[in-house]
Amino acid sequence: MSETTTQVDVVVLGSGCAGMMAALAAADAGATVALHEKAELLGGTTALSSGVAWLPANKYQAEHGVVDSIADGRAYLTELSQEMILPEFTEAFLETVDPMLEWVEERTPLRMRLVPGYPDYHPEFPGGLPGGGRSTEPDLFSFHELGEWAERFLGFRRSMYVGETPVGGGTGFLTPEVEQHRAEQRLEGLGRGMLGALLKGLLDHGVQVTTSSCATDLVVEDGAVVGVRFEGGAEVRATRGVVLATGGFERDPDLVRDFLRGPLRHPPGAPTNTGDGLRMAMKVGAQLGVMREAWWVPVVTIPGSDGEQYSGHGVQLVQRERTLPRTIMVNDQGRRFTNEAANYNALGGAFHTFHPTRFRYENEPAWVVFDQGFVDQYGGYGFQAGETVPDWIDRADTIPGLADVTGLPADELRATVERWNELCAQGRDADHGRGDSAYDGWCGDRAHYPSPMATLGPLDQAPFYATRVHSSALGTKGGPRTTTDCEVLDVDGQVVPGLWAVGNVMAAPTGMVYGGAGGTLGPAMVFGYRCGASVAGKPLEDEGVAR
Repeated sequence: MSETTTQVDVVVLGSGCAGMMAALAAADAGATVALHEKAELLGGTTALSSGVAWLPANKYQAEHGVVDSIADGRAYLTELSQEMILPEFTEAFLETVDPMLEWVEERTPLRMRLVPGYPDYHPEFPGGLPGGGRSTEPDLFSFHELGEWAERFLGFRRSMYVGETPVGGGTGFLTPEVEQHRAEQRLEGLGRGMLGALLKGLLDHGVQVTTSSCATDLVVEDGAVVGVRFEGGAEVRATRGVVLATGGFERDPDLVRDFLRGPLRHPPGAPTNTGDGLRMAMKVGAQLGVMREAWWVPVVTIPGSDGEQYSGHGVQLVQRERTLPRTIMVNDQGRRFTNEAANYNALGGAFHTFHPTRFRYENEPAWVVFDQGFVDQYGGYGFQAGETVPDWIDRADTIPGLADVTGLPADELRATVERWNELCAQGRDADHGRGDSAYDGWCGDRAHYPSPMATLGPLDQAPFYATRVHSSALGTKGGPRTTTDCEVLDVDGQVVPGLWAVGNVMAAPTGMVYGGAGGTLGPAMVFGYRCGASVAGKPLEDEGVAR
């Protein structure tokens, strides 16, 4: 080896949940591990997330009286699969949930807990849980335990549980006393809280963590991956293997154009998700899967906001603002086109509807429309109830006037609003079924949950408002096909020696399905755990866990 070459047992590329879990599991199994993060700051998209992990049949359900089983989880995922979930991944995921949680609690400071009541995203399907029980979140973690690493995470401090945020039914604000206590203790929750606890585990296990370290190529000898080459020419050799945990490719316009099934604009995730790991895997002949899919989500852009630190415009997920009463979405024909309160991943399909005659995506562009009653009762888009609506949101005193401002057809928009108001008066959305699912009102008006009126409410108080909404994604789902232990497969279905992939860089274990809140991080935790054990030479089937 040259002076610029070092050697460990395992190299992990990426410091999100999946990468940290893989590095921890490998180190705990006795391997020497080096984790390299491309960015200056740790955490990737996980650091910007709620930190919720969807884990069916988990150990925390019993204390909350939740009735669930592996059989129910299997029925649910199978019913939703659209034949994109490979059955062996369903089994490996479900069978590994509790062993993974037991291991996490024994070997790391991370403690998960149930988010009570959070329903599955498709709870009416066989095996679904309308009353929740599968979405878990991290306990608050003190960043005092991280020393100099405490300031080296993407995002900003959020000292909350999900239940204290608007998505979980809270206000998004803490009392001054609680805020002061948590600030003094440097307590964090959500995504950064999860990662802080995992990083403490990594440091305790002697994992070498390096930031600003961009991998460019896999080092291959005699058909096996034996290390990684980084910008500047340095190499790290891996005697056991390399783990790709580099996130998706949503920030690379060429890959988005070539692979995804529909439009993706203004991605809100980490700016480093440019497909590095995908390209490295392709270079060594990896078989690809689930390439058309992403973790779809609608967003709005907020000019001049610092909420999204990388593009000059704030990017905000549209969740409550399309679920609460007194708000609808329309396309450029001025028509509603979907159940606005559906879960954000499934909602992606509505934006991908293609018109064969107009030869264009039928519901792009689209607008969210709301009224003064929404402003007074709920607030959104960064302003609280009753506050002044920011100038970047279009407004008018009448619906036809709003149509003029936005360029929408006035007659169609008026007819759409009148029809919506009629449906609200009847108490049921007969056009698109908004409010029919137990999930629909979860992010709506909790005073009326689980009634459909948690999400149904007329637009009848002037002035009226509208803002553009875009089809986007939290991350992509496609990448190299793997075994259930995350060993990368080549185009002939054979294992590529020395290469593993996990998280959003791998072909998603759950295909196009987003089972419930945390549908990204649940599989990331489970398969990160399986991956780390495998690359360290101690795959979980040796412990009696499904492979």
